[in-house]
Amino acid sequence: MADQDNEDFLTDAKAVFDQCLEANQSNQARYEADIKFGRIGEQWDSDDVEARKSQGRPSITVNRMPAFIRQVVNDARQNKPSIKVHPVDDKSDPETAEVINGIIRNIEQVSKADLAYDTAIDCAASGGFGYFRVGLDYADDDTFDMDINIERIMNPLTVFPDAESTCADSSDWNYCFVTEMMPKDEFEEKWPDAEVVSWQASSIDNDESTWYGADEVRVAEYWVREATNKKIYMLASGDIVSGETYDNLKDEYEALGNTVQSIRDTTSHVVTQYIINGQEILETNQWPGKFIPIIPVYGEEVFSEGERHFFSLIHFAKDAQTMYNYWRTTTTELVAMSPKAPWIGPAGAFNTDLDRWQNANVEAHPFLEYDGDVPPQRQPFAGPPAGALQEALNASDDMKSVMGLHDAALGAQSNEISGVAIGKRVREGDTSTFHFVDNMARAIRHAGCIIVDLIPSVYSRARMMRVLGEDGVPQTVAVNQELNKEEEMLQGEAQEQREAMENVYNLTVGKYDVTVNSGPSYTTQREEARESMIALLQAFPQAAAVTGDLVVEAMDWPNADVFAKRLKSMLPPGVIDDDTDPQVGQMQQQMQQMEQVINQLMADREGKQAEIQVDNRKVDIDMMNAETKRMEAQIKQQEAEIKAMEAMKVTEPDNSAMHLKQMDLNAEAEQAAFKGEFEQQKIDLDRQKLALEEQKLNLEEYKAHMDAEIKQAEINVQAVSQ
Repeated sequence: MADQDNEDFLTDAKAVFDQCLEANQSNQARYEADIKFGRIGEQWDSDDVEARKSQGRPSITVNRMPAFIRQVVNDARQNKPSIKVHPVDDKSDPETAEVINGIIRNIEQVSKADLAYDTAIDCAASGGFGYFRVGLDYADDDTFDMDINIERIMNPLTVFPDAESTCADSSDWNYCFVTEMMPKDEFEEKWPDAEVVSWQASSIDNDESTWYGADEVRVAEYWVREATNKKIYMLASGDIVSGETYDNLKDEYEALGNTVQSIRDTTSHVVTQYIINGQEILETNQWPGKFIPIIPVYGEEVFSEGERHFFSLIHFAKDAQTMYNYWRTTTTELVAMSPKAPWIGPAGAFNTDLDRWQNANVEAHPFLEYDGDVPPQRQPFAGPPAGALQEALNASDDMKSVMGLHDAALGAQSNEISGVAIGKRVREGDTSTFHFVDNMARAIRHAGCIIVDLIPSVYSRARMMRVLGEDGVPQTVAVNQELNKEEEMLQGEAQEQREAMENVYNLTVGKYDVTVNSGPSYTTQREEARESMIALLQAFPQAAAVTGDLVVEAMDWPNADVFAKRLKSMLPPGVIDDDTDPQVGQMQQQMQQMEQVINQLMADREGKQAEIQVDNRKVDIDMMNAETKRMEAQIKQQEAEIKAMEAMKVTEPDNSAMHLKQMDLNAEAEQAAFKGEFEQQKIDLDRQKLALEEQKLNLEEYKAHMDAEIKQAEINVQAVSQ
């Protein structure tokens, strides 16, 4: 820029800064007052402290504010939101989205983003607002590759956001200032041609010491976001390109017949960072994203009379804390004065040993002499007034009520007895302070949007990148790898081989949306999942046969993953997830089909065999039944013959008695033999029926055995294929 342009630019910059300073001045003053009160413990008025000191009276501070702040901050730390990226158009895909998730997790780990998040939420709870930022830096000292990082801003008072912003994040910021006090030596080394002149605005001309010191100079980052109009083209192929891209490649598009189908005007944004001092622009850096990379974390937000106010967790509890200090000091003072109670006695009783009696209420003497018959007595100490103690308790309850944090939420003993009641009271406390955690989640989501917006520009070159899984396990993936012309022209089998190569993820195409998941960390979720799975297995032990690998994966002892893999290899087909190798999955499918065919054939064979055997048994039974009926007929015939012979005994002479008697004996013996044979056949028939039932059981057992052998063969094939 020319000198006049620089001067005009700096004039406009100072005017914008005045607006930002005026809009945020009350919030910054409130922030500093709350920090001094709640964190540093400056809770007494300085004049009151001096007056009480002159009277020999204490000014006790029992600062309860940090405990309340830590409750909110540490709750946010335990339930830190995680960024999730999702594909939203036809050029994006879930696999690349998961790679981007791994890149973001790696960015957070390498740049210690948890420290930036914790500092921001701590400042928001303590003072009403905090900030962190997204930055760029070289991957290492010997490369031109850039890496994205997340940095903390320790002092929120150095940030002056857009005065016209109304969003809960910085997505609508068009301006922002970030100031820094820099040693003069460092300033001169970094910008040797620049004059050591502080960046000042007209609103603070009378307070030069704030901006300029003997050994320091203040430098300001001036972030500007400007809207730019452009045209976009939709081609016959469905691709959407900018007007500039189309103009540069117009001939190629027309040669391919990829004509323009539609044209639309749209608005984009360009972000520029200026480093300025009092009279010149030190640096001008083009930011590759469309958002100013300063992210706010707000506390409690209130709009009033066109002004935006931010309040800390403790702001409205400051009066209750002040009263608590006063009543605790009063009680302490009364207790401290108890040994100094005066002595009471009749007139003249203290004349003897007067020097000792004059300071007897503040010094311990081995003996005191007195005049008269009635010895002096000390005025009894009644103890601290009950009203002072009650007021101290009231002040303590007021602090809890104002902030919505009660004893149960703080882990202290409360009136609640049951675990359910305690849990409900804890949830009430979480609900009353949830807006702090929710604002943190909103800020992290916007940080994710900024990172996703930067990734196509920052990670545009082909490179190997480290990504992290949800469990923190790192791996390396190739991104943006391009195939040469010869490879692109491959067809047939070579093309199939190329498609079977390792996935290469393109980060420069596709659109992705960002969400956040608020809740316990992955480690906490893993622990809870392990406990739940163990409880489930205790209730349903039969589930261990198919879920043992999942339980082992959730364990934290060494080689748990190896153990889980071996257990997984022993699972039957159909239980394992579908993320196996395609060839193995195809083989498993074929084996399942073969198993179905084999089972059907065996069932048909065994069914027919059983039917044949049953039919044969039925024939045998029918034959035995016919034989039984024949024998029953013979028995009846013999019984008839015996009756006829008995009738003949009456008419025949006595000389035939012996002969008839012998015939009776023979008939009885023959009948007994027939009956015995008949009973034996019935027994044989029962035995054959039992044998038939046993054979059926043997057939069922044989079928189950064959099924087990088939499944074992499938497991062996699967193990070999893996």
